[in-house]
Amino acid sequence: MNAARVWLVGAGPGDPGLLTLKAARVLARAEVVVHDHLVAPEILAMVPRRAELIYAGKQRGRHTLTQDKINALLVRLARRGKRVVRLKGGDPFIFGRGGEEAQALARAGIRFEVVPGVTAAAGVAAYAGIPLTHRDLAQACVLVTGSRRRGAAELDWKALARPDQTIVVYMGLPGLERISRELIAHGLSPRTPAAIIQQGTTATQRVVAGTLAALPRLAVEAQLRAPTLIVIGRVVRLRNALDWFVP
Repeated sequence: MNAARVWLVGAGPGDPGLLTLKAARVLARAEVVVHDHLVAPEILAMVPRRAELIYAGKQRGRHTLTQDKINALLVRLARRGKRVVRLKGGDPFIFGRGGEEAQALARAGIRFEVVPGVTAAAGVAAYAGIPLTHRDLAQACVLVTGSRRRGAAELDWKALARPDQTIVVYMGLPGLERISRELIAHGLSPRTPAAIIQQGTTATQRVVAGTLAALPRLAVEAQLRAPTLIVIGRVVRLRNALDWFVP
């Protein structure tokens, strides 16, 4: 480990086997671990007993700590000379607010290191049997968030509705009906294949697949709950043939 005081570590999308070797090495030397609610218990069990565990999870409508308080906590712990690991589900820099935390550390003059993780788009889609790109079906893949800060710019629905690309929506379950409606209104066929995956890569993974127009209704009927990932595009058709993972 180098002279960094804080490590922003991606824990992967759920399956503890997807944790990287570097992440495991960093965890083994941690003195404090500030973790999210999506981190698998098996990964938290790897933290040394001497280390302090601090829960800073965020769920819809329930934030243990605000982002500003998490930023301040990381700075405060680092200034005490602790080796701090900020452990996050997926990848820190892909809809994980790791960029905001890194900015706070940089402003405070604290050295940090980023340990990338398998992001949900890659891991969850793969475990659902959906390749995000395919030479015949999708020449691009777009990652977007369905959760927006107040006053944030609107999504570019017209660009998202372009053909021959895969759309992956993080945190999109609450806005699924609007996502479907806007994409159809901006040119995407209502019959576009789409899927929503709950708790992907874990033993409780569930996949609901259908058309873009029908997906909001199917999700309600299946009583899906966060965390979920939405995948929209022709590659979803391959799921039936490529569905390899048995929870």
